[in-house]
Amino acid sequence: MIKPSILEKYQSIFDIDSNLNRLVQKIEVLKYINPLNIESEKKKFYKAKYNYEPEFHYPKINFDGYKLHRLFFSQRLERIKEEEIRQLYEDVIYEYSGLIECIQTIGTGQKFYYNSLRSFGTPTENDIENAKFILRFDDSEFDEDMLPMYNADDAISFFKEFNTRYGFDFKIKTSNHISAAAMVLNNTQTLIVKKNHKFSKNQLNVLANHEIGVHLVTTFNALEQPLKVFSNGFPNNIQTQEGLAVLSEYMSDCLTLTRLKELSFRIIAVDSLAKGYTFTDTFDLLYNQYKLNRDKAFSITLRVHRGGGFTKDHLYLGGLKKIYDLYMKGEDLSDLLTGKVNLTYASLITKLQDMGLAESPKFITDSYRENNNCNSNLDFILKSLK
Repeated sequence: MIKPSILEKYQSIFDIDSNLNRLVQKIEVLKYINPLNIESEKKKFYKAKYNYEPEFHYPKINFDGYKLHRLFFSQRLERIKEEEIRQLYEDVIYEYSGLIECIQTIGTGQKFYYNSLRSFGTPTENDIENAKFILRFDDSEFDEDMLPMYNADDAISFFKEFNTRYGFDFKIKTSNHISAAAMVLNNTQTLIVKKNHKFSKNQLNVLANHEIGVHLVTTFNALEQPLKVFSNGFPNNIQTQEGLAVLSEYMSDCLTLTRLKELSFRIIAVDSLAKGYTFTDTFDLLYNQYKLNRDKAFSITLRVHRGGGFTKDHLYLGGLKKIYDLYMKGEDLSDLLTGKVNLTYASLITKLQDMGLAESPKFITDSYRENNNCNSNLDFILKSLK
């Protein structure tokens, strides 16, 4: 509940925050970027012996992009007297303007790719070197494919049991129209589980700590905040959010070298976009040169080529490095769990709390309470990354 005195004092901030909240409800890239015909195109790709460019179809857009652009830029930000907060909302408007263009150009090839670059960037030389460094290590002792496998119903039961430590009231749905094994839709507080996927026990732990332990933690903490910007997202928050999520895997001792390699392969695959690789080229790189099994190679290729070239996946490893370094310095990570925030705005979050415009997080990622990582090799690798 917002105190009347705070509401009156900062009425201009609340007005603009509320206006933007109404505008962004339909702008969730993950809702539109996942093809509707993944399985049928995957079968065609395999049948053609990997010499076929998949033709993916995407959900229809249910908003007027031009109208949204106009409404975003009509906000009277000059009414906000506090410069840092005014700059935050200006950054938010430009962020969502870019995401609108991303969504509008899904499936258009190069046009979407360039919009994706603007919103999510591309791997740096350090990112690529870090990925190649990780890929030199031998992970043959850990083979998830040899472990017992669980279906989607088993996964749902596991996630519900895992959630007893938090007590979130979120929805769980299954779908074959997602490229990941599981994902969170923030706007609707929904965990989507891939219907035809087979899960190892370790992957269930990874997904529970990643999706529930961080992504849903920040979703539900954001709902407790006076300002909706915590739910809708600070600008460029993906790297921080994914870094926090993968750190949760590390702290709960389910992060493996195989998983780190997966994040590294994503960087290699995103980098292939800049080199002009087609879907089949990237798949060939992962399957024939790096010797990934074909399902993993297809999955990673799909993730980065969907829409026409989706570069978001390069942010995970860099985000992990930044958050891991903060943790190793003994920094308190709790403010980064207040919502969909970005490390860059850490000092502003503290200022907002002091002003009564933000609350300390109600939920804390369970795995952050104690470091249960038992793999010294992971520490060596993470400390060695640039």
